[in-house]
Amino acid sequence: MTAIVRAAYLSDLDILARFQQNMASETEGITLDPQVLQAGLAQLFHDPTKGKYYVAEINGTLAGCLMTTYEWSDWRNGTVIWIQSVYIDRPYRGKGVYRALYDHIQKRVLSDPALRGIRLYVDKTNEGAQKVYEALGMNGEHYQMYEWMKG
Repeated sequence: MTAIVRAAYLSDLDILARFQQNMASETEGITLDPQVLQAGLAQLFHDPTKGKYYVAEINGTLAGCLMTTYEWSDWRNGTVIWIQSVYIDRPYRGKGVYRALYDHIQKRVLSDPALRGIRLYVDKTNEGAQKVYEALGMNGEHYQMYEWMKG
């Protein structure tokens, strides 16, 4: 099985919404408001400065996705790509789909001098995902993330 990675299309929005609902349920046990989620996804297609979705297709079926957003780094005088909203559909897990998505993003970063690196955050209890990220050469040695969210 070979995954083909491409930028997501607006026509992928319903599948992306399903993937994100599944991820929220699996990782945090929550159900996202469908209207808010659909509007949030649509914003990325209408304003690319907010981020971009990529999808992995296997035999014409979407097997997984991730979103990238941007962080300016004054230390590095360049942009760091953040990987977010990663979801691999259950039948495709363990089949190299995330690796294909990650490799696509890493090649982008390596080929563009203005891009300085890749970051992501992962739930502390998601040991499976942490092992995957470590196997790709990423590490969690430098930072711990804190957040405050309204509402």
